[in-house]
Amino acid sequence: MSQYYSELSEKVTAKLAPVEAVSATVAHGELTIEVSKENLIAVCEILKDDSELAFDTVVDVCGVDYSSYGAATNSGDSKSSAAKIFPSRYASVCHLLSVTNNHRIRIRTWLDNDFPVVDSIVGLWRGANWFEREAFDMLGILYSGHPDLRRILTDYGFIGHPLRKDFPLVGQVEMRYDANKQRVVYEPVTLEERVNIPRVIVDDNRYAERELAARAQEAVEAQEASAQKESGDQS
Repeated sequence: MSQYYSELSEKVTAKLAPVEAVSATVAHGELTIEVSKENLIAVCEILKDDSELAFDTVVDVCGVDYSSYGAATNSGDSKSSAAKIFPSRYASVCHLLSVTNNHRIRIRTWLDNDFPVVDSIVGLWRGANWFEREAFDMLGILYSGHPDLRRILTDYGFIGHPLRKDFPLVGQVEMRYDANKQRVVYEPVTLEERVNIPRVIVDDNRYAERELAARAQEAVEAQEASAQKESGDQS
C-alpha cells in the first residue's frame, strides 16, 4: 500500500505543479499534501476533475489547533517549542476519497493565527457544508464563500470555540431556566476549573486489620477442624 501511495504522490505533485509545488508525504500508508490557502480551490479542482485522480467524495473537513501539540513537556516554553515544529497554530484539513480509483488523500492548509480563514470547498463538494460548520463552531475557522456558516453543535448564546487549546474546560458561561423571568438565562460559570490529572489508585489500609483478623480466625477454625478429624480417626 505504501508503494502505491508513493506512486500516487508523484502523480499528484506532477499534476498540481502548474498551480503550486505542493509538499507531499506518505506515512502509515496515507498520503498527505500541504497546500497554501490561496491555491486551495485550484488544487481541489484538479484533484476532482482529473480522470486519473478523480477525488469525487469529501470524507471530512476538520480543523486542528497546534498551539501545544508536540511541545516538549520537560522544560521550555510549550508555545515556542510547538512553533519550531509547525508554521502556524491553526490548520484546516480535508480528507478526500476517489470512489472510482479507490484511493484517498489528505489536504492540510495552514491558516493565520489571529484570523484563521480559508476558502470553502462546498462549491466543489456539497458534503463539506456541515463539516465546515463544525470546524467553525469548534475552532473558529472561517470558510469564505460558505452558503450558511452558522454554529452547528453549540447553543445559540455560546461564547468561544470549545476545541481551542486555550478554551477553559468548564466553559465560559452556563445556562439555566429562570422561573421569575420565565426564560433561559446565561450567567458566568460558577464551577471551579477542572484539572485533568491521571488517575492514581492508592491502597486503602482502613480495612487491613479487619482482614487480618478474619484470616487469623479462618486459620484457627481450620486447625480445630483438622484436630477434630484426627481425633475421630484415632477412635
